[in-house]
Amino acid sequence: MSDNKTSNDASSTDARRSGADSQAAPRSANPTAPPEAAAAASAPGPKASATERASTDAPSSASNVEPVDVAQARRDDALEDAREARASAASATAAQEASVRGQQRASTPAKPRPSLAENFEAATDAEAASTANAQSASSDSPTGRATVLPPEFTEAPDFGKLNPPPLPSTEQASAQAQPAYLRQSDSAWSVFGRVIAARARQIFDRAGQRMTQRTLRIGVSARIFHPEPGAKGLRGKTLQYLEESIAHWVMSRDVLVFMIPTVGNQGMLHTSNIRLRDYAKHLDGLLLQGGADVSPQSYEEATTRPEWPGDRVRDMYELELLHEFVESGKPVLGVCRGCQLINVAFGGTLYGDIATDVPTAGIHVNEQYDQHRHSIRFPDGSTLINMFPNQREAIVNSIHHQAVKTIGRDLNIEAVSASDGIIEAVRYRKAPFVVGVQWHPEFHRAGGAELLDCTPLLDTFLRVARETRF
Repeated sequence: MSDNKTSNDASSTDARRSGADSQAAPRSANPTAPPEAAAAASAPGPKASATERASTDAPSSASNVEPVDVAQARRDDALEDAREARASAASATAAQEASVRGQQRASTPAKPRPSLAENFEAATDAEAASTANAQSASSDSPTGRATVLPPEFTEAPDFGKLNPPPLPSTEQASAQAQPAYLRQSDSAWSVFGRVIAARARQIFDRAGQRMTQRTLRIGVSARIFHPEPGAKGLRGKTLQYLEESIAHWVMSRDVLVFMIPTVGNQGMLHTSNIRLRDYAKHLDGLLLQGGADVSPQSYEEATTRPEWPGDRVRDMYELELLHEFVESGKPVLGVCRGCQLINVAFGGTLYGDIATDVPTAGIHVNEQYDQHRHSIRFPDGSTLINMFPNQREAIVNSIHHQAVKTIGRDLNIEAVSASDGIIEAVRYRKAPFVVGVQWHPEFHRAGGAELLDCTPLLDTFLRVARETRF
């Protein structure tokens, strides 16, 4: 009976072999093709399934499943891992079909694919090996020192243990309590006070900058033309004016010139609250221009010549204007009559007429007016020496028949006539700049190069005006 079973098994095996041969026969479309072509045709194509690729009797077509290289798989990206997974699945399917058809046809049996747990264990071992290699490499560094990680990086964290940060010292705590720009004794009010002070300094600095950059404003006293009795038109009106030359001389240094009119309620049709002190407050300096004689009443002397009564109204107006500017600390420059008025304002007296009162004096006025000139000199101690260095004498024009007789209090003599000693310039010692000159500096440029260039005198006056206007 065993023989029959053996024969039956053999016959069934032959039948299965013949059936497989009959099924594989139609795959060859050309039976007359050479063996190389037939082998190529019988080889599975790239689009064949895993079963077709695995179902072959050729020993070389047997599936060889190699173990997965874990270290290589860790270095590959996600795309390569997916492709390798699909290839492994196909190989496993082919290996199962080949084992069903007969493991005896395969020359090399397929190796089983490691499970997920085995792969994870292998990856862990590879990571431990790479860490060990890195530590050994660091120990071989040129410094000869091995890299040792702190315990907090190698040990497992203990979540049940509290590890508060260390408390700072007293100095560190006090330093961290407030910013570095604050003082130890600072409070909210002290900081607020410093902020207000800084803001005030900023405002004052801006205001000072605007004031220093603002154009100077120089006031010029007015000449007064009194109405003639019975005259019509302008001759019957009171006129206040200034000479063009004096205004242009001051404006040549790029400053603004304002003629200051008289103020008061007597004889005025329109009253006003404006006073001369308001001009002294808002203007930067005063220039007293020439003109009519100073009245002897202004220096308490009787009139000796009825043809030279002087202008008492203008005297009172300019004396008040002069004192307002001096009290405000503003500079004052007097020209011709202005020099005589400064002397009178501080208690000095005048010669009513030089030719009559000083017979030995030279000629100080004639019909040539601004073309008449004479020589002056600067005595020792005169500040004009600093304005005109290396000049002890100079030539100026001469248009005055009055002159300083007795010098006023706190006044210095700055220049005298070289021929007769008549005082030609004075200065008030108790003010930054109160100077009077007997000549007309505004006429000197037109008079020629031989006349004294009075630009330093004007520049000094304007410089003090800029310094004292705060």
